Amino acid sequence: MAEQTTSSITIDATPAEVMAVIADFESYPAWAKGVTRAEVVEAGSGDRAEQVFFALDVSPIKDEYTLAYTWHDDREVTWTLVDGKMLRALDGAYVLRAVGGSTEVTYRLALDVSIPLIGMLKRKGEKILIDTALKGLKKRVESLA
Repeated sequence: MAEQTTSSITIDATPAEVMAVIADFESYPAWAKGVTRAEVVEAGSGDRAEQVFFALDVSPIKDEYTLAYTWHDDREVTWTLVDGKMLRALDGAYVLRAVGGSTEVTYRLALDVSIPLIGMLKRKGEKILIDTALKGLKKRVESLA
C-alpha cells in the first residue's frame, strides 16, 4: 500500500469473533456508519466473500463501489477497489492480534478520489473513516459477545 493511515483498537473478544463480524457484510448497514447497502457479489470459500458491493453515504463522499477481499485465516483480511464512481483507489486491511482474552485490531487504509483533495485533507478523511469503523466494529462485536 502507498501512503496510508493506520489506527488500532482493542476489542473484548477473540480474533475469530471479530473476524466473523468483519466477514458478515450484509450486517454492515446496521453498524458501519455511512454504509447504506452491502451485498456479496462473488462468494468465496466458506463464509468469506471474494467481492462485495457497497453503497456509501458519508459526507463528503457518496459512492457505490466494489471491493475484492483476500482472507488470511482469522488474523488478517485485505481489500482493494475493483470498481467505484468517486473512488479511484481504496486499499485496506484489518490485522488482528490476540492480546490476553482480547483482540487488538489494526485498520490500514489508503484511498484516492476522483475529485482533487490536498493530501492533508485526504489523510484526515481516512482517519475519520478508520476511527468510525473501528468504534462501530468494537461496539458490534462486544454487543454480540
